[in-house]
Amino acid sequence: MDETYIRVGGKWRYLWRAIDANGQMVDFRLTARRDAKAARAFLNKAIERVRLHRPVTICTDKAHTYRCVIREINHRYDPHFDGIRHIDRKWRNNLIESDHAAMKRLLGYRQSFRSLRSAKATLSGTETIRTIKRGHIHHKEPGVRGELEFISRLFEAAA
Repeated sequence: MDETYIRVGGKWRYLWRAIDANGQMVDFRLTARRDAKAARAFLNKAIERVRLHRPVTICTDKAHTYRCVIREINHRYDPHFDGIRHIDRKWRNNLIESDHAAMKRLLGYRQSFRSLRSAKATLSGTETIRTIKRGHIHHKEPGVRGELEFISRLFEAAA
């Protein structure tokens, strides 16, 4: 997991993102601050979203807020068992860092949104399309035709 920044309404906002070992997006969150409270909210949301299993390791950069938050989460699950291992080596976090660069390239040179609502909607759509393109969606036919059919079925289910 890692965070990067984008402009929303003329102010810098933090985009928290988490991916799994295969590069599949777990979750993202847009916040105004980069502090322990935001890290805690994002990690709890990401862990709740996966639901099937608790993460074994979490790779982050060396921001001190992560260490405290991961320790709190471990204590909440079992105070005597250090279940989630925290890795804060710079080179281990390269997968998400390069993913940030690809995301910013898709957003364009401005990397700016007028409102928080439009930023969340655009980022959600972008992450969905990137997930489909990477082949992280099961039960779809290969190629562009399979992607189009999958998206049409997805929107039919939502309607």
